Amino acid sequence: MKFPGRRKLKHYFPVSQEKAILPSTEVRPNKDTYIVGLDETIVDVVANIDDAFLEKFAIKKGLSNLIDVDTAQKIYAELMKNNSISDHFAGGTIANTIHNYSVLADDKSVLLGVMSSNIALGSPEYHYVCTTSSKVDMSHLQGVSGDIGRGVTLITPDGERTFAISPGDMDELNENHIPEDIIAGSASLVTCAYPLRHEGKPIKPAMLKALQDAKKHDVPVVLTLGTQHLVEENREELLALIRDYVTVLAMNELEAQALTGHKEPLLAAKVILDDVDMVLLTNGPEGLYLCGHVENSLKRGTSNPIKSDDLADFNRWEFSRPMKRNLCKKPMKVYSHIDPYMGGPEKIKNTNGAGDGALSALLHDISANHYHKQAVPSSSKHTAPFLAYSSFAQICKYSNRVSYEILAQNAPRLSKGLPEREDSLEEAYWER
Repeated sequence: MKFPGRRKLKHYFPVSQEKAILPSTEVRPNKDTYIVGLDETIVDVVANIDDAFLEKFAIKKGLSNLIDVDTAQKIYAELMKNNSISDHFAGGTIANTIHNYSVLADDKSVLLGVMSSNIALGSPEYHYVCTTSSKVDMSHLQGVSGDIGRGVTLITPDGERTFAISPGDMDELNENHIPEDIIAGSASLVTCAYPLRHEGKPIKPAMLKALQDAKKHDVPVVLTLGTQHLVEENREELLALIRDYVTVLAMNELEAQALTGHKEPLLAAKVILDDVDMVLLTNGPEGLYLCGHVENSLKRGTSNPIKSDDLADFNRWEFSRPMKRNLCKKPMKVYSHIDPYMGGPEKIKNTNGAGDGALSALLHDISANHYHKQAVPSSSKHTAPFLAYSSFAQICKYSNRVSYEILAQNAPRLSKGLPEREDSLEEAYWER
């Protein structure tokens, strides 16, 4: 694992010692530090077409069109024939998150979902595998006879974007492919609210089993809310699920408003903290908030300028480290906020995935704490049951920096870690 700080490596191979075992690509629950993500597997296809193409397949321009498997296959075959495809991206909010986590941590993660049993060269499934980090263990995916989900972005000469979405077999993940031992040994389980839409599909009870396994083994559960409309349509069910299972809730300001009724991010976070231990709330060009709990006797005051908004002096204790509320004798709520890194990129090519990038940084910090606690249990960093390695303020900095990298490119997934020139800053960050 790329654990915080510089490492001194010895570049030699002692002949008197046995040769090291080649590193395993699959996770070992008793030896590795890793996170687990459960997702609807989908590949995003970007293609340039004309209006006649839309008319041929009865696709409504400028809208999101749900299409069946046969139509999806015909559309894809036509795009391939005309050489219209410009890009393939592995998609899915959770798959994006764990890919980014593995890039940042330079370590393993596990993806739970489905994958076509027979992957043809050049197929969407082939591109899904190729554009996912080799550190992501996909050996626990469930094989299906059909296709994974396909989300096709069709761009006409006038620049209008039209979406054609085929779920395929992405919701066929069943409970038998939820490995309890893998979840039990993980630093955290991360999933999304999307499966709640699919009543009667196997993926919903599969997700619930994963949540139950995580709760049984005291593994932190991280949930992202998906979209504003999903929250509005499933609000009561979501609230019950959050109260029963969720440790960290991640969302944007619109989803937070749909969940709580509060338009103001801080007030929404304050309400949500009655049910969860931490909240990551991205607020577009206004930056992001990280909120949570700490034991009153362990709170640490900030040296940053004090901020007031809907809550007075809300960031006063942002140098505190997050804790689970039920492990605090006298829990207090802590709030931290950061503006976009360097004001944000000069030109934003694509906002897709910025929130997922921020979450991957938070997950890296949680897993770093898990790793360090196992490696150095006597460290002063573990005199209390902290949930993360760093302070609220420092995690904000890290999440913000990763979001910047996502916004500055044209894809929701990192291709490499943060620039090497920032090593000294990163070291200082982890000393908090």
